[in-house]
Amino acid sequence: MSGLTGRATIWQVAARAGVSHQTVSRFINGDPRMRPETRARVAASVRELGYRPNLAARSMRTQRNQRVAVVLPAMIHQGLAMALGGAVLAANEEGYAVQVVSESGDLEERADRVREIAESGDVDGVLALIPLPPASPGASPSRAAVVIADDYDEGSRSIGELADASPIAEMIEHLADLGHRRFLHVTGELRFHSARERKRVFVETIEGLGLGPARVHEGTWTAQAGREAISALGDVDRPTAIITACDPTAAGVLEAASERGWSVPGDLSVTGWDNHVLGANMRPSLTTVDTDHRQLGRNLMHRLTASLRNEDPPADEAPLNEILWRGSTGPAPR
Repeated sequence: MSGLTGRATIWQVAARAGVSHQTVSRFINGDPRMRPETRARVAASVRELGYRPNLAARSMRTQRNQRVAVVLPAMIHQGLAMALGGAVLAANEEGYAVQVVSESGDLEERADRVREIAESGDVDGVLALIPLPPASPGASPSRAAVVIADDYDEGSRSIGELADASPIAEMIEHLADLGHRRFLHVTGELRFHSARERKRVFVETIEGLGLGPARVHEGTWTAQAGREAISALGDVDRPTAIITACDPTAAGVLEAASERGWSVPGDLSVTGWDNHVLGANMRPSLTTVDTDHRQLGRNLMHRLTASLRNEDPPADEAPLNEILWRGSTGPAPR
């Protein structure tokens, strides 16, 4: 906290937001009558000052626990960990403590566990970052609100909005504007929904722009797949732009292209996906797609807290997938 010592107070939050301390209290208590712009201003002040309300006192006033549960699979990857972090931050901003529960059973066992938590009386709401059967209660059980994420499958792989492949179309359209006419897509493992979606959007976009036939090299989520795709190319009529399904594959493309004496982006433009930490430090730096799992967690938790206030679900703050244009893409070679 800049300029402050000790724990932030409700009066400091009010001063930062330009409202009364009674308005901050209404925000903490989830008053549904607050104007959205006022709520947003107070939430920003709470976040900036790191304010934490007295949950015990608030619980006595509201007859609520001021606690929500987040249910995760027993084994989590980096994306899920980031989604959890975003959810926890959003809950804290709204004045809720978070209880994290891991569940390793099958779909029915997971559904039973979520139902048990929701009906225990120990929490006001449950956010399930695990898939559940379609028949699972997704609205409000008798004691707690429940939000079920539809962004991960049983293997915690990306589906739903996380697997939105529209950035592939945006990248192709931009590169076509730069003069590229010959494209190749190197896929991920096609047993993954996200890989199939990226291939589908690639093919549809290439054909829709009249740049077909769409050339596809089926690969895996590895650098070796990128190297193999380059090795399979002849010197005549080779692509000037390669759209890969992930950053490791793009790295393999860059390595193999260099070995063949092709410059990037002079002779070949290359794109990846995932915004791997090394991509920005490659030479050239890698154009990629950043997927904001942390924002997903925030969006989902905001839906849950809105439900607890009997409000309509808020609009998501931003798209989860964003193209990061870097040095590996440029105009088509003449």
